[in-house]
Amino acid sequence: MRVLIQRVKEASVVSDGVLTGSIGVGLLVLAGFEEADSRQHLDYAVKKILNLRIFDDENGVMNKSLLETGGELLLVSQFTLHASTKKGNRPSYIKAAPPSVAIPLYNQFHQSLEFSLGRRVPAGVFGADMKVSLLNDGPVTIWIDTMENLGVKKEIQQ
Repeated sequence: MRVLIQRVKEASVVSDGVLTGSIGVGLLVLAGFEEADSRQHLDYAVKKILNLRIFDDENGVMNKSLLETGGELLLVSQFTLHASTKKGNRPSYIKAAPPSVAIPLYNQFHQSLEFSLGRRVPAGVFGADMKVSLLNDGPVTIWIDTMENLGVKKEIQQ
């Protein structure tokens, strides 16, 4: 599982022409899944996202988490996070999970975020044509690959 986390002043997602989510201050989370992802990867990502100390404290130091600030969270699925650009100029998405695997993972991840936050998490629609708007704050952008962070050896893509 790969997630790209952006600290934002505001963000929104329009899915197939319909506004499906918008937030004020908080985190925009782009999430991509691969077939080897498990509940362990989802749980790790949820805990890490909600507890990352990337919001300023009273001294202007990044020392507070989303949970501590009460900020909002917007979730958007993005299989292109698994793009391989090793060969040629056309990215390969062979590591991205097919929809039959990715959709249940995305739904579980979304539910886990809502449960852990104790409130609704607006989101995009998996597989839809989405337009994401954001005002990045900082900018602060964090990349997490759960396979790497959990110590799972990754195969080298050919």
